[in-house]
Amino acid sequence: MTQWDPDGWDVLGRARELSEAGEPFALATVVWRQAPSSGHVGSRAIVTADGRMEGWIGGACAEPVVLREAKEVIASAEPQLLFLGTATEGDLPLPDGARFVAMSCQSEGALQIFLEPVVPVVDLVVIGDSPAATTLVALADTLGWRTRQVGRTDLADVVIGPRSVVVVATQGHGDEEAVEWAVRATPAFVGLVASRKRGHNVLGYLADRGVPKQLLGRVHTPVGLDLGHTSHQEIGVAVLAELVQLRAAGAFATTARPLLPMLSAEAAPEAIDPVCHMTVPADDGHWPHQVDGATYWFCCLPCHDRFATDPAAYLADQGV
Repeated sequence: MTQWDPDGWDVLGRARELSEAGEPFALATVVWRQAPSSGHVGSRAIVTADGRMEGWIGGACAEPVVLREAKEVIASAEPQLLFLGTATEGDLPLPDGARFVAMSCQSEGALQIFLEPVVPVVDLVVIGDSPAATTLVALADTLGWRTRQVGRTDLADVVIGPRSVVVVATQGHGDEEAVEWAVRATPAFVGLVASRKRGHNVLGYLADRGVPKQLLGRVHTPVGLDLGHTSHQEIGVAVLAELVQLRAAGAFATTARPLLPMLSAEAAPEAIDPVCHMTVPADDGHWPHQVDGATYWFCCLPCHDRFATDPAAYLADQGV
């Protein structure tokens, strides 16, 4: 955002854009404040999965906490109410489910921030017009998933992304062509509806054609939970059951590549501010200070200055 929107409406517009693009994020909303906190009731911000914040919920003391907690909320898909205040306020009664995080900012303000995860729905692409394919699409629709059923001759017009889930249910009518197309598109998941023997033969044929083994190794076949002897329509139920199980276990989220680049592999390590004990990124933007060859980082400049004045007092608390 180019400027602070005190009512947070620009943030909601941005949230809609990210949701439509399939980008997971957390929406942070200030629901209570104690003066002189710089955050205001109704202030909002978005935190993306790669740790970027857009919007405003408070100053330098609040932002590192919200960034850290928002990433956990996105990963768990569970909302969280945060109470950010001074250490003495940690003894006050909190709403059920709220989490207290102590801050040592000089303003001594306090905030309650509600973190709400927004996780994209499953993008399911089913190839084929078999009874199993039709049943699978119909049932996935009832779950609110984004579903598309396409014929194997229409694959050139289909666009899938790194979070898409592809199920090949052509059942003997061009299985090889459909599976090759699916694995080369590298979605989050590829499943083939087939018997174990048929699936083995399809993958063997594609390997002989030169399809890389690392791509073929991602194909789940036979896809679907083993429900015993089932009808063609019930195969669709079995496939959906396995997809729901995998989604609940986070399989699609861990294998999918985000639409925006994840920075977890390159992100700075974290450190504990020795003054306020907040977790902060150990980078040049968080006031590094060296004492006897060891480096310490801080949530804000006041914490840095208090430490620099008497490092021994704070290091003694840590047993250093």
